[in-house]
Amino acid sequence: MLYQIYEMQRAMVEPFADFAQAASKFYNNPHSVFSQVPLAQRMAAGFNLMYRLGKDYEKPGFDLHGVEVNGVEVTIRERVEVDKPFCELRRFKRFSDDPETLKAMLSQPVVLIVAPLSGHYATLLRDTVQSMLGGHKVYITDWKNARTVPLSEGEFHLDDYVNYVQEFIRYLQGRYGQCHVVSVCQPTVPVLAAVSLMASRGEATPLSMTMMGGPIDARRSPTAVNNLAETRSYEWFENNVIYEVPNNYPGAGRRVYPGFLQYSGFVAMNPDRHAKSHYDYFKDLIKGDEASAEHHRKFYDEYNAVLDMDADYYLETIATVFQEYKLVKGTWDVRNDAGQPERVRPQDITHTALLTVEGELDDISGAGQTRAAHDLCTGIAAEAREHIEVPGAGHYGIFSGSRWRKSVYPQVRDFILAHQPASATAASAAGHISSMSDDELEEEEDLLLAEDADDKAPAAVKNGQNSAPPRNARAARQSRA
Repeated sequence: MLYQIYEMQRAMVEPFADFAQAASKFYNNPHSVFSQVPLAQRMAAGFNLMYRLGKDYEKPGFDLHGVEVNGVEVTIRERVEVDKPFCELRRFKRFSDDPETLKAMLSQPVVLIVAPLSGHYATLLRDTVQSMLGGHKVYITDWKNARTVPLSEGEFHLDDYVNYVQEFIRYLQGRYGQCHVVSVCQPTVPVLAAVSLMASRGEATPLSMTMMGGPIDARRSPTAVNNLAETRSYEWFENNVIYEVPNNYPGAGRRVYPGFLQYSGFVAMNPDRHAKSHYDYFKDLIKGDEASAEHHRKFYDEYNAVLDMDADYYLETIATVFQEYKLVKGTWDVRNDAGQPERVRPQDITHTALLTVEGELDDISGAGQTRAAHDLCTGIAAEAREHIEVPGAGHYGIFSGSRWRKSVYPQVRDFILAHQPASATAASAAGHISSMSDDELEEEEDLLLAEDADDKAPAAVKNGQNSAPPRNARAARQSRA
């Protein structure tokens, strides 16, 4: 019922938000008589703030159209490589007609960025993606809003999340020979589970996994997020935060943790900070500081855009990660695609390097929670494991903003390169068919991909080693590129 009440309230507020936007333009437009009245700038700023507080925030786009590679601007084309009921594997394909730049891009590592499914869209990692595009072939998990997924698509559980990650890793392995994985916040746990299960089966695992600000062991330095999960029972969460999607959405009837409730929780963690930010925005508009105002708009366009999470996935995450600590206790069984339970054993990982990153001031994943991965992955050699603590960084600072770009990313980049052997580089280059600006060649590439589907090697390489020889077809494409 709460969801329906929220939708009714949103429908009632929408006309007022539209009016506030129009009024702001009336008072701000120099050709309008309203802009000449006393306090016009304040009136325009006030109405603009009202509009932004009342408007509905849709999913933003990545809007990455170009990036610099070795000092040369290359074009980005975004496309969906794998479409699953609850997630899209999205690729940022790079194009260049500069031979040296093309040669450099062909040999760069392949990285799967696993975005969090914890309230915000994957576009929250736009800065992460943009930085990595300069030196990597980048794919990202773009999770879908559960309210848009029809009931006919079935349920979505934490086990499904783990299986999705494995499927995406195998997809990249089948295409390039190998890949690296970067997980930010919530997905550190299912990513570690996914790689552990692959290692236990003797499958090829990623060359490296970078885990940033995630609750591997939520018992360490508990934050407000951890305390809430510990002090409330599973039944409390099920009875108080789970609601059915209303009839005006494709996912009508699906049980979800609504995005608007999650957003309320985000704001409640730091209400004073958000209030000050909005007031500063109001003052920036009055002063005519458009650069600061635009920075505020971009941040809150992202921050205010939230998605619904499937109830089963959300409740199982609460129980598994924050209440029963199954990963660190060694009691977590994940059901595979065939419905068979498999025990998660991080100690079985031997051929994947591990990098963990934490922010000194992280108030979501406390100090030591991510670093705990090193205690679990005992099979990884000491020289293949590193940890970074970022001084002065909060949760978002380790993957976005100046600290990420100037401090964290260079270390992540160097770690990935250090664990990118020549065999993997060759396989990556052979499997990459990008970087042409000619539309005809792009169409030819798509045809080649279709032809390649029938003779593609098995998705899971059953040798336990992190290398795979490039296929002749891929080598041919490299020479064509």
